[in-house]
Amino acid sequence: MSRAARRAALKKGRRGEWLALVFLILKGWRICARNYSAQGGEIDLIAWRGSVIAFVEVKARRDFASAETAIDGFKLTRIARAADHWLTRHPWAMTRTLRVDAIDIVPWRWPRHRTDIAPLG
Repeated sequence: MSRAARRAALKKGRRGEWLALVFLILKGWRICARNYSAQGGEIDLIAWRGSVIAFVEVKARRDFASAETAIDGFKLTRIARAADHWLTRHPWAMTRTLRVDAIDIVPWRWPRHRTDIAPLG
C-alpha cells in the first residue's frame, strides 16, 4: 500500500470514528475513552450507558457487508486484550454489563450499531 493510500485510509478511519462518536452521544452514550491501546490490543471507542459498558469497533467501508466481515477473530482477540487492560485500570466497570459492539459507517447511510457482536474474553 502506498503512503498516499495509507494516509487516505487513516483519514477515512478517523472520520468514521468521529461520526461513530457523535452517533453514540446522540443515542445517550457517554464516551469513556477513544483510541485506547495497550498490550497488543486496540479499541476505537469505550462507551457507557446505564449499566452497560461497550467496547466499540468502528468500521468505515463502502457497504455494510464488507464492514461486517472486516471484524475477524484476530481483531476480536486484540479488542479483548485491550479491554482486559482497561478493566484492570477501571475496576468500577467490572460491576457493569460488558460487551463488544460495532458501528458500521457507510457513505450516505445512517451508521449501523451492532450490539454484542462477540463474547468478551
